[in-house]
Amino acid sequence: MNTSFNGLAVLGAEPALPHRLRLGQHNFPSWERYEAAFRDIFERQYYTNHGPLAQALEQRLAERLRVGHAICVTTATIGLALAAQALGVKGKVIVPALSYVQTAQSLAWAGVEPEFCDVCEESGHLTPDSVAPFLRDGVTGMLAVNLWGGAADIRGLQQVAERRGIKLYIDSAQAFACEIGGKAVGGFGRLEVISFHSSHILGAAEGAVVCTDDDDLAAHVRNIRSNYGMGRPVPVGKTGNGRLSEAQAAVALMNLDDLPELLARNHRQFEAYRSHLEGIPGLQLVSPTGVSASNYQNVVCLIDAQRFGLSRDVLISVLAAENVEAVGDLGIGAEWRKAGSSGTVLPNAERWCKSVLQLPIGAQLDEGAVERIAARIRLAQRHAADVARKLGG
Repeated sequence: MNTSFNGLAVLGAEPALPHRLRLGQHNFPSWERYEAAFRDIFERQYYTNHGPLAQALEQRLAERLRVGHAICVTTATIGLALAAQALGVKGKVIVPALSYVQTAQSLAWAGVEPEFCDVCEESGHLTPDSVAPFLRDGVTGMLAVNLWGGAADIRGLQQVAERRGIKLYIDSAQAFACEIGGKAVGGFGRLEVISFHSSHILGAAEGAVVCTDDDDLAAHVRNIRSNYGMGRPVPVGKTGNGRLSEAQAAVALMNLDDLPELLARNHRQFEAYRSHLEGIPGLQLVSPTGVSASNYQNVVCLIDAQRFGLSRDVLISVLAAENVEAVGDLGIGAEWRKAGSSGTVLPNAERWCKSVLQLPIGAQLDEGAVERIAARIRLAQRHAADVARKLGG
């Protein structure tokens, strides 16, 4: 072992960053703006129940996304559950095995079984070719997922849905401000759900919006959400409390005002990663695909352990020692990933889940931090044998 080398924290050097750098956008307004907005809420003493700020947010979102209805709810998981019930999907719904567990879990509320589907080898998204083997009897819908500032082949999937007479809706949690062919994400499929979690570009600490151009579906979602702001009454099988609070709406409105600056910052940081990670053996930066405009809210790499010299999971440990949070597997359990409901093997999703690595981008770092993170990754690859002896694997 080369004992003179100590450029990595796992080998005795100082961490790249003095404090832990979390994943996610975490866009919050200045304290002065935050305080003013909340004083207004406290003076009105109107905290929830489809208040004026929630109504203003829905109007602005509908205008920006060019959709007939933008219905704000408490979380994206609740939004997806409301969407499944409003659509009336039954039996099985195709879901990509490369996604987050909440995507599939949202179907349980509607009593629907996920039919886990493999993904495109190159993009990690659903395409007509990837879903074709899973269009079996009993499938009544497709829940596509737009990941990492990119998108599935939504127009191709829409053609498949129309030809097969099934319902396409979309988990666009990570895709606010993305565009497909010049059209804003939010206006595709029967319904789309976009998240306002603090890890996403338009953060409200937590929250989401359900978008649709279908008046009947919108009425159904509003009536399930709560009896406040429901508009036209329609009969629903279940109701819940999915209202967005005034506090959430206030933060979302301020971040909506700041959106051009936030998008420009993400693009700068993404390009800084592209520049500083270029040429590292066994590391591929995943560029957003399927979109004509990206929000660049996620930095995702694929790690080829054989060429890089270390596994993805060991690299995560190396970065943790540098005070850099990085994650791999997206969260759907291995027992779900490895086989669909019918026992079909899902090799592309499994490969992505074993090699994907997400790095920080957003409000907590700048291009200088990006350079330091990339430098430690490069050092880890160059000294992979030393690291492997220290950490194993």
